[in-house]
Amino acid sequence: MRDYFIRRLLLVPPTLIGVTIIVFAITRLVPGGPLERALMESQQLNAATGVSTRIAGADMALSEAQLQKLREYYGFDKPILVSYFDWLGKVAQGDLGNSYRYNEPVWDVIQDRFPISMYYGLVTLIITYIICIPLGVLKAIKHRTVVDNVTSILIFVGYAIPGYALGSLLLLYFSVRLDWLPMGGFVSMQYDELIGWAKVVDVVKHSILPLICYLIGSFALVTLLLKNHLMDNLASDYIRTAIAKGVSFRRAVTGHAMRNSLIPIATTFGQNIVLLVSGSFLIESIFDIDGFGLLGLDAILDRDYPVVMGIVLLSSLLLLVGNIISDILVALVDPRIRFQ
Repeated sequence: MRDYFIRRLLLVPPTLIGVTIIVFAITRLVPGGPLERALMESQQLNAATGVSTRIAGADMALSEAQLQKLREYYGFDKPILVSYFDWLGKVAQGDLGNSYRYNEPVWDVIQDRFPISMYYGLVTLIITYIICIPLGVLKAIKHRTVVDNVTSILIFVGYAIPGYALGSLLLLYFSVRLDWLPMGGFVSMQYDELIGWAKVVDVVKHSILPLICYLIGSFALVTLLLKNHLMDNLASDYIRTAIAKGVSFRRAVTGHAMRNSLIPIATTFGQNIVLLVSGSFLIESIFDIDGFGLLGLDAILDRDYPVVMGIVLLSSLLLLVGNIISDILVALVDPRIRFQ
């Protein structure tokens, strides 16, 4: 097993290089980059002031020397591969570059939003598994009963409603009409003035509606995945044999069928590591949460490529580490797994 995980860890650097070089090339090839945006803004400014500079027979807002400085500033003065390896060398030294929009180090920009997305991601993950695993077991045992049918209706209705659409409805009803909960944000404007439990209450009040939107989609997936696999295991010969030998039904479920049914849950656990920080930019936009997902959306729209590359690098690294964690969990749950 040790050799297997060593090989998996050794595959992380080349995988990261492959992912980042593709995204890096895309940022250099797509139109409407930061250089074009700077030129357009300068042309609009000169058009408003009635000033124009002619270069090579065309009306341009900047001189050739200024254009060259802009290319050097944005890193467009070198071939793609040369620029990429320059960026990679800085990353190896812990430097992700500077944000075009915020004019700050990329790591500082990401670090400010990381705890917010981590908070929502961890709470969502914990609540999902605490509720969905027992609910999946209950639905499997009570299959085709009133409990199973009612919970299935609620789960499918919740799954069919997009999180951002539900967020708009919740804001309209609970925040605008009833004025029970805040309109959005992570904390209130007076958070620094609060003391002790008042700060906790403030965070909880701001978290209720976003967490409902985060949870609504994951409930159906985890619950039904566990239910279906548990039902398959309960119908297996080894469960009937255990019961025939005198093992109680409860013991057969918790001691035999449950462990095998957790294998698909353990397999998908690593993918949820990325969700801890990536969040949902739509939900964050609706609730005005300055998190990781909204940062990524703004970076793409503003062509803030250093931030885009930093987010891609961090998300890819978390996904690769999450897959390794999933392999470890599968090996712990399923004794048949032997890594070579």
